Amino acid sequence: MKISLVTLSFNQANYLKEAMDSVLGQAYPELEYIVIDPGSTDGSREIIKSYGDFIKHIIFEPDLGAADGLNKGFSKASGEIFGFLNADDLLLPDALKVVAGFFAENPECDIVFGDGYVIDGSGQRTRHYKARGFSVDRYFYGGARWLQQSTFFRARTFARSPKFNVSNRTCWDGELFVTMVSQGARVGYIDADLSSFRIHASSISGSGKLNAQYFMDSRRIFQQVRGREWRSTDQVLRFFYRTTGYLSGLVAR
Repeated sequence: MKISLVTLSFNQANYLKEAMDSVLGQAYPELEYIVIDPGSTDGSREIIKSYGDFIKHIIFEPDLGAADGLNKGFSKASGEIFGFLNADDLLLPDALKVVAGFFAENPECDIVFGDGYVIDGSGQRTRHYKARGFSVDRYFYGGARWLQQSTFFRARTFARSPKFNVSNRTCWDGELFVTMVSQGARVGYIDADLSSFRIHASSISGSGKLNAQYFMDSRRIFQQVRGREWRSTDQVLRFFYRTTGYLSGLVAR
């Protein structure tokens, strides 16, 4: 089962080699690796070039943001399963083998969410994430737990979707997944740690500089899927879902 994995690179030279090694070190025989860099100026492109033929496709051209870069990357992909990893994140050993095994054993599944860790700039683990409860409601109301880096989906499901929304600069991954599920994609879970999500001072999540934009993007996605504006009753549901999600997380631990 071929897996196509795309790495987005943009001025993350400090972490890029570790991220790429975590992919290529999987020793998974059916890996198609694609790397996108729209214009790094910190030496990232030289690092990418040094891997030579280990990378199936390298795209060095300007884009309209991460979502546009991912669309370009997956337009080159020929695998049955898709995944993507930022240049400052990591795949854990044997992740691709576990993912391929799950999809082979569960042909009805379209998207799979796995577990993983949050790490800091030095690579120290700061939090464990156990994926659970991804649905349209739980996504909107904060009851789902998932890591993008530990999420994989079938190529055929991506082909039926509207792809990544190029205008979304904050939660292009969440928009894609909730759109897939709203279109009928079936979700599964892998009870294994597949990746590490790095949060540091210069990352989007670590800096918090796009929080206001994230709020607006989230409300826009809600309106598109639900066909209406956010209401006060939705705020009550959000409190309920977040509270029950937190309590179930305590039980799980």
